[in-house]
Amino acid sequence: MESELRGFNTKPSKTPQPDPTHDDASSRDDRPLLTSASNVLELEKKCAAYVRNDVYGAMGRGELLLMEKLQLGIAFVTLLPLRTILVMTVLVVYYLICRICTLFSVPNHGEGQEDYAHLGGWRRTVILRSGRFLSKTLLFLVGFYRINETHNGSKNSQENSKTAGTLQPDEPEQRPGAIVSNHISYLDVLYHMSSSFPSFVAKRSVANIPLVGLISKCLGCVYVQRESKSSDFKGVSGVVTDRVRKAHQDEYAPKILLFPEGTTTNGDYLISFKTGAFLARAPVVPVILKYPYQRFSPAWESVTGMRHVVFLLCQFVNHMEVTWLPVYYPSQLEKDDPKLYANNVRRLMASEGNLILSDIGLAEKRIYLATLNETNQRDGFTFLIEPKMTPFAVIL
Repeated sequence: MESELRGFNTKPSKTPQPDPTHDDASSRDDRPLLTSASNVLELEKKCAAYVRNDVYGAMGRGELLLMEKLQLGIAFVTLLPLRTILVMTVLVVYYLICRICTLFSVPNHGEGQEDYAHLGGWRRTVILRSGRFLSKTLLFLVGFYRINETHNGSKNSQENSKTAGTLQPDEPEQRPGAIVSNHISYLDVLYHMSSSFPSFVAKRSVANIPLVGLISKCLGCVYVQRESKSSDFKGVSGVVTDRVRKAHQDEYAPKILLFPEGTTTNGDYLISFKTGAFLARAPVVPVILKYPYQRFSPAWESVTGMRHVVFLLCQFVNHMEVTWLPVYYPSQLEKDDPKLYANNVRRLMASEGNLILSDIGLAEKRIYLATLNETNQRDGFTFLIEPKMTPFAVIL
């Protein structure tokens, strides 16, 4: 895991506040970080989309009641080791399946990518079906015994589809180019693997992780190297746009899932969308995820990766609700303006999922997490901003 606090400036900034009517999330995320608030409670009101409201509190370090401590202690010595062993067993089994299916096969190479998504025949069938089944198995093992899925025929989405023209089911234009989903936890990835087994956007270093690297290549992940400014790389938008367009035009191309928010929230909000998923001007499938909870929230907010995994595995039952909206066909006006397209899909998802719209982005999240870190340093605890990876989270 890496800290993103390098170069963080705690001195007051003279940078003007952003225009709340401007929806370009990527430009906001690149601006200088805002001033750290002296009062955490005041900052929580501004950054409500990132605040944990469960019994474990901010950073998972809240004061627990005696009964909660007893339940956590019992689960720690019984449920945690059992689930850990079972999860690792499933991971190894799937790795071996992927290793067998890719024997004597040469991976695709192009634009700095390497994957086995081009495999066909029995190899692809085994990778896909076993991947979906074992993903469902992992969800069950970590407490998601039942997932409530609904397919919502949104009136707004249906009306928008009509503006794009009359389409026949067998026409290429009918195929969506991407699945777009709100982002709450690394568990989102595991659900989508069990449902549609799409490709994802991942850090380039994931490809080199033991076990996980090969699995990610079989998924056809888009590897991103944000630090590189070399002209050899098309950049995130270029690679993603090509993948979306290909999935839209070729029924055999792997699906791609994108989280347009660019980071996680606590699940009650929908923050600004980036336009990467909409630049290809192809239809998309909006998906809304929710994690109802009573004790520990599966949302990955302000909690270090390992601590989050421990609390998650120590909770006997976890809940997930998924709403699939109809394919969203962009109008000509939306095709010509990706920002408008992204904003309209975002508003539709907020309306259908009863989510609160917020115009904050990653910059505000860094401020909030850095402030939490400062308030906890007196206890000798240093929080890593936006933990990217844990041995458990990366497989999900």
